[in-house]
Amino acid sequence: MSNKVKLILLAVIAVALVVLFMVIQSGGNWDYILPRRGKKVLALLLTGFCIAFSTMIFQTITNNRILTPSMIGLDWLYMLIQTAIVFIFGATSLTTISNQWNFALSVGMMVLFALLLHKLMFRKEGTNIYYLLLVGLVLGTLFQSSSSFMQMLINPNAFMVLQSKLFASFSSVNSDLLTISVVAVLIITLYFKKLLTYLDVISLGKEHAINLGVPYDSIVKRLLIVVAILASIATALVGPITFFGLLVANVTHQFLRTYRHSQLILGAVLIGMIALVGGQLMVERVFTFTTTLSVIVNFIGGSYFLYLLLKENKSW
Repeated sequence: MSNKVKLILLAVIAVALVVLFMVIQSGGNWDYILPRRGKKVLALLLTGFCIAFSTMIFQTITNNRILTPSMIGLDWLYMLIQTAIVFIFGATSLTTISNQWNFALSVGMMVLFALLLHKLMFRKEGTNIYYLLLVGLVLGTLFQSSSSFMQMLINPNAFMVLQSKLFASFSSVNSDLLTISVVAVLIITLYFKKLLTYLDVISLGKEHAINLGVPYDSIVKRLLIVVAILASIATALVGPITFFGLLVANVTHQFLRTYRHSQLILGAVLIGMIALVGGQLMVERVFTFTTTLSVIVNFIGGSYFLYLLLKENKSW
Protein backbone atom coordinates (compact mmCIF):
# COMPACT_ATOMS: atom_id res chain seq x y z
CA MET A 1 0.00 0.00 0.00
CA SER A 2 1.48 3.36 -1.03
CA ASN A 3 1.76 6.26 1.41
CA LYS A 4 -0.76 8.26 -0.60
CA VAL A 5 -3.35 5.52 -0.09
CA LYS A 6 -2.45 5.32 3.61
CA LEU A 7 -2.95 9.08 4.03
CA ILE A 8 -6.32 8.92 2.26
CA LEU A 9 -7.31 6.05 4.56
CA LEU A 10 -6.29 8.08 7.64
CA ALA A 11 -8.29 11.08 6.38
CA VAL A 12 -11.38 8.90 5.85
CA ILE A 13 -11.06 7.43 9.36
CA ALA A 14 -10.65 10.90 10.87
CA VAL A 15 -13.74 12.24 9.08
CA ALA A 16 -15.75 9.15 10.02
CA LEU A 17 -14.83 9.52 13.71
CA VAL A 18 -15.73 13.22 13.70
CA VAL A 19 -19.13 12.47 12.13
CA LEU A 20 -19.72 9.61 14.59
CA PHE A 21 -18.77 11.82 17.53
CA MET A 22 -21.22 14.50 16.38
CA VAL A 23 -24.26 12.28 15.73
CA ILE A 24 -24.01 9.35 18.18
CA GLN A 25 -26.91 9.21 20.67
CA SER A 26 -28.10 12.62 19.55
CA GLY A 27 -31.82 11.87 19.81
CA GLY A 28 -32.53 14.48 17.17
CA ASN A 29 -31.70 17.45 19.44
CA TRP A 30 -29.42 19.00 16.83
CA ASP A 31 -29.79 22.64 17.93
CA TYR A 32 -28.53 21.74 21.40
CA ILE A 33 -26.01 19.00 20.59
CA LEU A 34 -24.19 20.22 17.47
CA PRO A 35 -22.82 23.53 18.86
CA ARG A 36 -21.59 21.89 22.08
CA ARG A 37 -20.10 18.83 20.47
CA GLY A 38 -18.71 20.98 17.67
CA LYS A 39 -16.63 23.03 20.12
CA LYS A 40 -15.30 19.88 21.75
CA VAL A 41 -14.41 18.29 18.40
CA LEU A 42 -12.68 21.46 17.23
CA ALA A 43 -10.63 21.53 20.44
CA LEU A 44 -9.64 17.90 19.89
CA LEU A 45 -8.68 18.51 16.26
CA LEU A 46 -6.69 21.66 17.09
CA THR A 47 -4.82 19.94 19.92
CA GLY A 48 -4.00 16.92 17.79
CA PHE A 49 -2.82 19.20 14.98
CA CYS A 50 -0.60 21.39 17.17
CA ILE A 51 1.02 18.60 19.21
CA ALA A 52 1.65 16.29 16.24
CA PHE A 53 2.92 19.13 14.05
CA SER A 54 5.28 20.58 16.67
CA THR A 55 6.62 17.17 17.76
CA MET A 56 7.48 16.08 14.21
CA ILE A 57 9.41 19.32 13.62
CA PHE A 58 11.15 19.13 17.00
CA GLN A 59 12.26 15.53 16.52
CA THR A 60 13.64 16.40 13.09
CA ILE A 61 15.79 19.30 14.26
CA THR A 62 17.04 17.30 17.27
CA ASN A 63 17.42 14.14 15.15
CA ASN A 64 15.94 12.11 18.02
CA ARG A 65 12.58 10.31 18.10
CA ILE A 66 12.34 10.22 21.89
CA LEU A 67 12.39 13.99 22.47
CA THR A 68 9.30 16.23 22.51
CA PRO A 69 8.79 20.02 22.86
CA SER A 70 7.96 19.52 26.54
CA MET A 71 11.67 18.76 27.01
CA ILE A 72 12.43 22.50 26.96
CA GLY A 73 10.10 23.07 29.92
CA LEU A 74 6.98 24.52 28.26
CA ASP A 75 4.53 22.25 30.14
CA TRP A 76 6.07 23.06 33.50
CA LEU A 77 6.12 26.78 32.70
CA TYR A 78 2.37 26.60 32.01
CA MET A 79 1.83 24.93 35.39
CA LEU A 80 4.00 27.56 37.08
CA ILE A 81 1.98 30.39 35.50
CA GLN A 82 -1.36 28.95 36.66
CA THR A 83 -0.01 28.18 40.13
CA ALA A 84 1.48 31.67 40.48
CA ILE A 85 -1.86 33.29 39.56
CA VAL A 86 -3.65 31.38 42.33
CA PHE A 87 -0.78 31.87 44.81
CA ILE A 88 -0.61 35.65 44.31
CA PHE A 89 -4.22 36.62 43.59
CA GLY A 90 -6.16 33.86 45.35
CA ALA A 91 -8.46 31.00 44.36
CA THR A 92 -11.05 33.25 42.73
CA SER A 93 -8.51 34.73 40.31
CA LEU A 94 -8.83 31.87 37.80
CA THR A 95 -12.58 32.46 37.59
CA THR A 96 -12.52 36.27 37.63
CA ILE A 97 -9.77 36.55 35.00
CA SER A 98 -11.32 35.96 31.58
CA ASN A 99 -10.32 32.84 29.66
CA GLN A 100 -9.02 35.03 26.85
CA TRP A 101 -6.61 36.89 29.14
CA ASN A 102 -5.46 33.68 30.78
CA PHE A 103 -4.92 32.11 27.35
CA ALA A 104 -3.04 35.17 26.04
CA LEU A 105 -0.88 35.34 29.17
CA SER A 106 -0.02 31.63 29.06
CA VAL A 107 0.81 31.55 25.35
CA GLY A 108 2.71 34.84 25.52
CA MET A 109 4.85 33.75 28.48
CA MET A 110 5.65 30.36 26.95
CA VAL A 111 6.56 31.82 23.56
CA LEU A 112 8.65 34.54 25.25
CA PHE A 113 10.45 31.88 27.27
CA ALA A 114 11.23 29.85 24.14
CA LEU A 115 12.44 32.95 22.29
CA LEU A 116 14.70 34.01 25.17
CA LEU A 117 16.01 30.47 25.52
CA HIS A 118 17.04 30.08 21.90
CA LYS A 119 18.29 33.69 21.79
CA LEU A 120 20.67 33.02 24.68
CA MET A 121 21.71 29.62 23.38
CA PHE A 122 22.36 30.70 19.79
CA ARG A 123 24.33 33.87 20.44
CA LYS A 124 27.36 32.04 19.12
CA GLU A 125 27.53 30.15 15.87
CA GLY A 126 27.58 26.37 16.05
CA THR A 127 25.82 26.01 19.41
CA ASN A 128 24.77 22.40 19.93
CA ILE A 129 21.01 21.82 20.01
CA TYR A 130 21.48 19.36 22.90
CA TYR A 131 22.84 22.20 25.02
CA LEU A 132 19.51 23.95 24.47
CA LEU A 133 17.69 20.79 25.59
CA LEU A 134 19.85 20.46 28.69
CA VAL A 135 19.14 24.05 29.73
CA GLY A 136 15.44 23.50 29.01
CA LEU A 137 15.36 20.40 31.21
CA VAL A 138 17.08 22.23 34.07
CA LEU A 139 14.69 25.17 33.83
CA GLY A 140 11.74 22.78 33.55
CA THR A 141 12.82 21.14 36.80
CA LEU A 142 13.07 24.59 38.40
CA PHE A 143 9.55 25.47 37.21
CA GLN A 144 8.22 22.16 38.56
CA SER A 145 9.86 22.66 41.95
CA SER A 146 8.59 26.24 42.20
CA SER A 147 5.05 25.10 41.32
CA SER A 148 5.14 22.32 43.91
CA PHE A 149 6.41 24.74 46.58
CA MET A 150 3.60 27.24 45.95
CA GLN A 151 0.99 24.46 45.79
CA MET A 152 2.01 23.34 49.29
CA LEU A 153 1.50 26.86 50.64
CA ILE A 154 -1.95 27.59 49.23
CA ASN A 155 -5.08 26.41 51.04
CA PRO A 156 -6.86 23.18 49.99
CA ASN A 157 -9.81 24.99 48.40
CA ALA A 158 -7.50 27.04 46.19
CA PHE A 159 -5.58 23.88 45.30
CA MET A 160 -8.79 22.19 44.15
CA VAL A 161 -9.54 25.15 41.87
CA LEU A 162 -6.00 25.03 40.52
CA GLN A 163 -6.20 21.30 39.72
CA SER A 164 -8.69 21.96 36.92
CA LYS A 165 -6.02 23.95 35.08
CA LEU A 166 -3.16 21.50 35.59
CA PHE A 167 -4.76 18.55 33.81
CA ALA A 168 -5.82 18.40 30.18
CA SER A 169 -9.58 18.83 29.74
CA PHE A 170 -11.66 18.80 26.58
CA SER A 171 -15.03 19.15 28.30
CA SER A 172 -15.00 22.90 28.99
CA VAL A 173 -13.41 24.83 26.12
CA ASN A 174 -14.30 28.47 25.54
CA SER A 175 -15.41 29.20 21.98
CA ASP A 176 -13.49 32.49 21.96
CA LEU A 177 -10.28 30.59 22.69
CA LEU A 178 -11.02 28.29 19.76
CA THR A 179 -11.38 31.27 17.43
CA ILE A 180 -8.06 32.76 18.56
CA SER A 181 -6.36 29.38 18.30
CA VAL A 182 -7.64 28.68 14.78
CA VAL A 183 -6.41 32.06 13.54
CA ALA A 184 -2.99 31.59 15.17
CA VAL A 185 -2.62 28.06 13.78
CA LEU A 186 -3.51 29.22 10.25
CA ILE A 187 -0.90 32.00 10.40
CA ILE A 188 1.79 29.64 11.71
CA THR A 189 0.96 27.03 9.08
CA LEU A 190 1.29 29.57 6.26
CA TYR A 191 4.60 30.75 7.71
CA PHE A 192 5.85 27.16 7.99
CA LYS A 193 5.22 26.42 4.30
CA LYS A 194 8.39 28.38 3.48
CA LEU A 195 10.43 26.15 5.82
CA LEU A 196 8.99 22.76 4.85
CA THR A 197 11.50 22.18 2.04
CA TYR A 198 14.42 22.34 4.50
CA LEU A 199 13.21 19.59 6.85
CA ASP A 200 14.12 16.64 4.62
CA VAL A 201 17.71 17.90 4.43
CA ILE A 202 17.93 18.85 8.13
CA SER A 203 16.91 15.29 9.04
CA LEU A 204 20.23 14.14 7.54
CA GLY A 205 22.11 15.96 10.31
CA LYS A 206 23.71 19.34 10.80
CA GLU A 207 26.93 18.66 8.89
CA HIS A 208 25.14 17.25 5.83
CA ALA A 209 22.60 20.07 5.86
CA ILE A 210 25.32 22.73 5.92
CA ASN A 211 27.25 20.97 3.15
CA LEU A 212 24.09 20.96 1.03
CA GLY A 213 23.72 24.72 1.41
CA VAL A 214 21.12 25.01 4.19
CA PRO A 215 21.54 28.05 6.50
CA TYR A 216 21.24 25.66 9.43
CA ASP A 217 21.29 27.94 12.49
CA SER A 218 18.86 30.44 10.98
CA ILE A 219 16.38 27.78 9.88
CA VAL A 220 16.55 25.94 13.22
CA LYS A 221 15.81 29.16 15.10
CA ARG A 222 12.73 29.81 12.98
CA LEU A 223 11.57 26.21 13.36
CA LEU A 224 11.96 26.42 17.14
CA ILE A 225 9.70 29.48 17.15
CA VAL A 226 7.06 27.53 15.20
CA VAL A 227 7.38 24.61 17.65
CA ALA A 228 7.10 26.88 20.69
CA ILE A 229 3.98 28.65 19.43
CA LEU A 230 2.17 25.45 18.42
CA ALA A 231 3.06 23.67 21.68
CA SER A 232 2.01 26.74 23.67
CA ILE A 233 -1.36 26.95 21.93
CA ALA A 234 -2.11 23.28 22.60
CA THR A 235 -1.04 23.50 26.25
CA ALA A 236 -2.90 26.76 26.95
CA LEU A 237 -6.03 25.53 25.16
CA VAL A 238 -6.60 22.22 26.97
CA GLY A 239 -3.68 21.72 29.38
CA PRO A 240 -0.49 19.64 29.24
CA ILE A 241 -0.50 16.17 27.60
CA THR A 242 3.08 15.07 28.11
CA PHE A 243 3.49 11.87 26.08
CA PHE A 244 0.97 12.38 23.29
CA GLY A 245 3.42 13.88 20.79
CA LEU A 246 5.94 11.10 21.40
CA LEU A 247 3.31 8.45 20.75
CA VAL A 248 1.89 10.04 17.59
CA ALA A 249 5.27 10.82 16.01
CA ASN A 250 6.66 7.31 16.46
CA VAL A 251 3.47 5.61 15.28
CA THR A 252 3.58 7.84 12.18
CA HIS A 253 7.16 6.82 11.39
CA GLN A 254 6.26 3.15 11.78
CA PHE A 255 3.13 3.47 9.66
CA LEU A 256 4.47 5.54 6.74
CA ARG A 257 8.16 4.54 6.77
CA THR A 258 9.34 7.54 4.78
CA TYR A 259 11.63 10.53 5.30
CA ARG A 260 9.50 12.95 3.29
CA HIS A 261 8.18 15.45 5.82
CA SER A 262 5.30 16.56 3.64
CA GLN A 263 3.85 13.07 4.18
CA LEU A 264 5.10 12.58 7.74
CA ILE A 265 3.61 15.79 9.09
CA LEU A 266 0.27 15.23 7.37
CA GLY A 267 0.20 11.64 8.62
CA ALA A 268 1.08 12.69 12.17
CA VAL A 269 -1.64 15.34 12.19
CA LEU A 270 -4.26 12.85 10.99
CA ILE A 271 -3.14 10.17 13.47
CA GLY A 272 -3.20 12.76 16.26
CA MET A 273 -6.73 13.78 15.36
CA ILE A 274 -7.87 10.15 15.14
CA ALA A 275 -6.30 9.33 18.51
CA LEU A 276 -7.90 12.25 20.34
CA VAL A 277 -11.36 12.09 18.76
CA GLY A 278 -11.47 8.29 19.04
CA GLY A 279 -10.10 8.40 22.57
CA GLN A 280 -12.64 10.98 23.73
CA LEU A 281 -15.40 8.93 22.10
CA MET A 282 -14.31 5.92 24.16
CA VAL A 283 -14.10 8.01 27.34
CA GLU A 284 -17.67 9.22 26.89
CA ARG A 285 -19.40 6.14 25.43
CA VAL A 286 -17.37 3.18 26.76
CA PHE A 287 -15.90 4.39 30.07
CA THR A 288 -18.86 6.77 30.71
CA PHE A 289 -16.57 9.53 32.05
CA THR A 290 -15.06 7.28 34.75
CA THR A 291 -11.64 8.40 33.51
CA THR A 292 -10.22 11.21 31.38
CA LEU A 293 -8.54 11.21 27.99
CA SER A 294 -5.33 12.72 29.38
CA VAL A 295 -4.95 9.82 31.84
CA ILE A 296 -5.32 7.24 29.05
CA VAL A 297 -2.93 9.09 26.73
CA ASN A 298 -0.27 9.57 29.40
CA PHE A 299 -0.52 5.92 30.49
CA ILE A 300 -0.16 4.56 26.94
CA GLY A 301 2.43 7.19 25.99
CA GLY A 302 4.47 6.65 29.14
CA SER A 303 4.49 2.89 28.59
CA TYR A 304 5.56 3.42 24.99
CA PHE A 305 8.30 5.81 26.13
CA LEU A 306 9.72 3.12 28.44
CA TYR A 307 9.54 0.63 25.57
CA LEU A 308 11.55 2.97 23.33
CA LEU A 309 14.16 3.50 26.05
CA LEU A 310 14.56 -0.24 26.58
CA LYS A 311 14.70 -0.82 22.83
CA GLU A 312 17.44 1.79 22.40
CA ASN A 313 19.32 0.40 25.39
CA LYS A 314 19.42 -3.07 23.79
CA SER A 315 20.73 -1.62 20.53
CA TRP A 316 23.61 -0.02 22.43
